[in-house]
Amino acid sequence: MVEKKDILLSVKDLRTYFNVKEGLAKAVDGVSYHINQGETLGLVGESGCGKTVSALSILKLLDIPPAQFHSGQILFKDQDLLQLSEQELNTIRGRSISMVFQEPMTSLNPVLSIGFQIDEVMINHLGITAREARDRTIELLNMVGIPLPQKRAKEYPHQLSGGMRQRIMIALAIACDPELLIADEPTTALDVTIQAQIIELMLSLQDKLGTSILLITHDLGVIAETADRVAVMYAGKIVEEADVKTIFQNPLHPYTRGLLNSVPNINKIDSATRLQEIPGIVPNLCYLPSGCAFMNRCPVKTKICESEKPKLLNIENQHNVGCWVAQQTV
Repeated sequence: MVEKKDILLSVKDLRTYFNVKEGLAKAVDGVSYHINQGETLGLVGESGCGKTVSALSILKLLDIPPAQFHSGQILFKDQDLLQLSEQELNTIRGRSISMVFQEPMTSLNPVLSIGFQIDEVMINHLGITAREARDRTIELLNMVGIPLPQKRAKEYPHQLSGGMRQRIMIALAIACDPELLIADEPTTALDVTIQAQIIELMLSLQDKLGTSILLITHDLGVIAETADRVAVMYAGKIVEEADVKTIFQNPLHPYTRGLLNSVPNINKIDSATRLQEIPGIVPNLCYLPSGCAFMNRCPVKTKICESEKPKLLNIENQHNVGCWVAQQTV
């Protein structure tokens, strides 16, 4: 059992819904998880499962409306972030909790230099002078592996490669030594070599700074290299949670097994082999089934799966699973 003093962030029964033309889309529907000090929690699942919405909810970076926080708590060091005013949240965003967004070109200001954007974060949060901020910016650019940092600090986002822009985003995120770093698909759209460099950079910075990381991705290879624990999301809910070794060696939920089986394995693939896939599509979040949301895609469903929603229950050694079949057979 994790001691309370070791928990940095605790999300409890979070429900983030969206009012859309079709009705109420339950993007995050009763999600609970925690992140310990200094650890990496991987949040995985298909596109549209609620990963990014759950992360944006932490810092209330969603437009209200159409978004609405229906219920739940987000406790950061025992302080409920959902109850804070915008002014109070602004003292936490970028200071205690930072975020690396999926696409740096839409997150960086195109008309401001790289150096100015990093300087501004530290001047606002740390109260240092412009000269001190620029010295720290050069240090940060060096830290994240940007060559010629004095020159790059004067350049604009469009003048940098995708890999360098992602490094800039990481430098921005760690500028104030945050306690929690939220990384939303930090390696998407980067080639394999750059992906490996970004992962290595994040792990190195975590080791130096002791930062906790919430890593959002659909890439199980990235999870295997970086995460301590894994939470698997499907249709707005967490369906399985365990340490990374357990998830890869003993997945219990049929959705988790499907994700793992769909990963290419160079030792098992030849020209005649077809990659395994999970049949069907994610259900419409406005019209979720009365039973298990994975029911129509599940190869092992039973009668109870059609009528009752499974709860996430502990099976053994902090291995949680929300599946009627798994809970009855373990």
